[in-house]
Amino acid sequence: MNLNEYASYDALGLAGLVRSKSVTPRELVECALRANALVNSELNAVIGTVADWELQLDQYCSDGPFFGVPFLIKDLMLQAKGVPCDFGSRLFSGAYIAPQDSELMSRFRKAGVITWGRTNTPEFGLAPTTEPKLYGPTRNPWDTTRSAGGSSGGSAAAVAAGIVPIAHGNDGGGSIRIPAAKCGLVGLKPSRGRTPVGPLSGDPLHGMAVEHIMSRTVRDSAAMLDAVEGPAPGDRFVISRPRRPFLEEVSTAPRRLRIALSTDGRRYGSVEPECVDAVRKAGTLCVSLGHDVEEAQPDFDCDAFHTANALYRSSYLAGGVTRLARALGRQPSPDNLEATVWTCFQYGLTLKAVDLELANFLANGICRSIGGFFTGFDILVTPTLGSLPLKLGALNADNPHFGVLEWLQACFTIAPFTALYNMTGQPAISLPLAESSRGLPIGVQFAAPYGDEATLFNLAGQFEVASPWAHRKPGVHVSCLASA
Repeated sequence: MNLNEYASYDALGLAGLVRSKSVTPRELVECALRANALVNSELNAVIGTVADWELQLDQYCSDGPFFGVPFLIKDLMLQAKGVPCDFGSRLFSGAYIAPQDSELMSRFRKAGVITWGRTNTPEFGLAPTTEPKLYGPTRNPWDTTRSAGGSSGGSAAAVAAGIVPIAHGNDGGGSIRIPAAKCGLVGLKPSRGRTPVGPLSGDPLHGMAVEHIMSRTVRDSAAMLDAVEGPAPGDRFVISRPRRPFLEEVSTAPRRLRIALSTDGRRYGSVEPECVDAVRKAGTLCVSLGHDVEEAQPDFDCDAFHTANALYRSSYLAGGVTRLARALGRQPSPDNLEATVWTCFQYGLTLKAVDLELANFLANGICRSIGGFFTGFDILVTPTLGSLPLKLGALNADNPHFGVLEWLQACFTIAPFTALYNMTGQPAISLPLAESSRGLPIGVQFAAPYGDEATLFNLAGQFEVASPWAHRKPGVHVSCLASA
């Protein structure tokens, strides 16, 4: 198989070729490795290979929907037995080897994927751009002077450039949706509890973090969610199971939906005109598809939201870093942590149990307000981001002049629309529905009530047919360079 052909298929398409014996899993992984060699020097998306990928060829699940598909995992949160995880940090570089698969990794394997590499991430995933000091910046395939987003930026750049059709990501404040928007991909943040996070972690980021994949097509996202969803023994959040496969929802037209539309970025969100225009065009398309659209937005306490975020993120960082550093015999310091991470870590160490009680109280108020809003609407459509992809270096996580609140303000200025649904636990998806005048991708976000990924897939399937994006390719893409 040549690279042009390889990069033209989505993950389900490649799996179909394996099943028909048109290609072998080994040939597909070799294509991925050649693709990586061709483009990764320009992108810095893949930071390392998995040494035992060839052993997986005899162990993968031939019954899985992604039979033989090459796959990458983000260097954060997910655990693959025997594979290093640096968490994007110099503090833990080379120190931690996963002792076992996390439950989600086991389910990825059962889905049939062949994991052959790891992707770049900002330190502990705490920035909306992937520029860690440990591995350096990941560059956007659409414009290599710009960020691929964060924190799943390495995975997004790899998928957008055609190295793999799907890759692992996780989302604690927009970390799947932000890079999806910047790289022209489909990025779903599932509902809290939809995908398993154990057994080594039980409540990541106080319930705000959830894991899934980056993909180029809606059907790949849906089929993988079918393959991995559902609780594991001991999970703290147990969500109602879907009524029917999410993959079926993609080809099922939604009922007539009540859709709210908002482009208001609240306190920190200055939204660029092209991002506003993308949302308004999406709203117009919704009307043409038979849905009811009106301008509306939920009313919630912005001060409470930002205070709770600062408490949750800093306390979780402090606890996680302290626990792992002690286990590995490492000592956190300004010499091995980036300046904003060190600042948040230090602040987290000062917090008391009563501070988390306060955060829980504030978050409860946010959840009640947003939940009430969604009793009147099926979907809220917003920009995914307030701006086009940032220039590399525009947001410096190693800037010692940021305080905790100032750093979060800088992050929320870039991404004022995503983190709300991490706090409420609702599903939200970014779709690559528009391009800027300079040819850069613009994502539009759709959020639904808790547990209702089905409606998101209904609507996303409609959009993929009515406003297709598969024909768009970035300048740094396997097919472009392979034929050059």
